[in-house]
Amino acid sequence: MFERPEEHRMLQDLVAKFIDRDVMPLEKGTLEREMSGQGSGLPPDLEEELLGKCKDLGLWGLDVPEEYGGANLPYAALVGVYEEQGRTCVPFTFPPDSPNLHMLIAVANEEQRAKYLEPYARGEAHSSIAISEPGAGGDPAGMTTRAVRDGDDWVINGRKIWISRVPKADFVIVMARTGEGKRHDGVTAFIVERGTKGFIIEREIKMLGGQRTYELVFEDCRIPGRQLLGQEGKGFAPMQLRLTVRRLQMGAWCIGMSRRALDMMVEHVKQRVTFGARLADRQAIQWWIADAATKIHACRLMVYDAATKADAGRDVRTEASMIKSADYKEGRTAFMEKRQPKFTGT
Repeated sequence: MFERPEEHRMLQDLVAKFIDRDVMPLEKGTLEREMSGQGSGLPPDLEEELLGKCKDLGLWGLDVPEEYGGANLPYAALVGVYEEQGRTCVPFTFPPDSPNLHMLIAVANEEQRAKYLEPYARGEAHSSIAISEPGAGGDPAGMTTRAVRDGDDWVINGRKIWISRVPKADFVIVMARTGEGKRHDGVTAFIVERGTKGFIIEREIKMLGGQRTYELVFEDCRIPGRQLLGQEGKGFAPMQLRLTVRRLQMGAWCIGMSRRALDMMVEHVKQRVTFGARLADRQAIQWWIADAATKIHACRLMVYDAATKADAGRDVRTEASMIKSADYKEGRTAFMEKRQPKFTGT
C-alpha cells in the first residue's frame, strides 16, 4: 500500500494553509491586472510580502542542499508542495526555481558555485534558461545558436524564443552548439550575465494567462571562458536533468490546477438547478465528476512514482515524459477552465 511519510503530509498541509490564507486573496487583483493587459505578475511590494512570510514559515530553499542553507528535501516531499501551489492562479512560487538550481548543482565548478549558485540558492539572484529557438523549438537537432572560441573567450551568435523570467534574471543559462555533431552532440551550456554586450532582449511575447516570454538575440556576445557551464560539448545531459525536474514540478502543479477546477465544478453543480433538478443529481454530471477525479488520482500516482524513483537515483526521463503527456491532455483543460472566470518554464 502506498503511504506518504507523515512529515511530507505535514509540509503539504502547511503550504495549503499558506496558499489559502495569504495567496488566494490576491487572485482578484491578479485577474484584474491580466484582464487589463498588464500581465498577471505580482507587484514588487506584494511579492516581497509573500517572500517574507515564506521565510517566517520556513518555506525557503526547500530543495537547496544543506551546505547552501537549504532543507534538501526529496522530490517526494516537494511534489506535494507544488500541488498546493498549483491550486491558485497567482503566479508565486517558493524560491529558488528548482530546475536551474539542480542544473547548477550538477555541473557548476567551485568558482561558479560561489558566484552564481550560492546567491541563487539564497534567493538573492534570479536566473533564466534559453533553449528553444525559432523554427526548432526545443529540438537540439535544429539548434543553430553557436558559440566559438576566441582566445580565452567565447563569442555567441544566435536567437532564442519563448524564454521565461528574463527581465528579472541576473544571469541566463544559454544552450549553444560548439561542435559539428548531430542532435545533442556538441551542445554546450554557458552563463551569460545581464547587461553583457551583445545580449539583447528583442521583444516581449504575450502568452495565455497573463504570462510573458521573450525573444533573445545574441550578437557577437562575448563572455569569458570561465562562464562555460560544465563540459564543452556535454551540455545536453544536464539540460535534460533540468527538464526532468521541471516536468515533475509541472505535473504536480497541474494536479493542483485540476483539483481546484474540480472543486469549483462540484460547488457549481450543487447550486445550479435546471428543469426542476440540481445538476448534481443528474447521472451524466456525476459521471463527468467521477471521471475527472479518477484521472486526477491516476496522474498524482504517476507523479509520486516518478518522484520516488528520482529520489532513489533512478533515471526517470520516461516517467517524466509520460507525466508531461498526461498533463497536457488532462491538466491543461482544467487549467484553462479555471482561468476563464501561472505558468512558466519548459
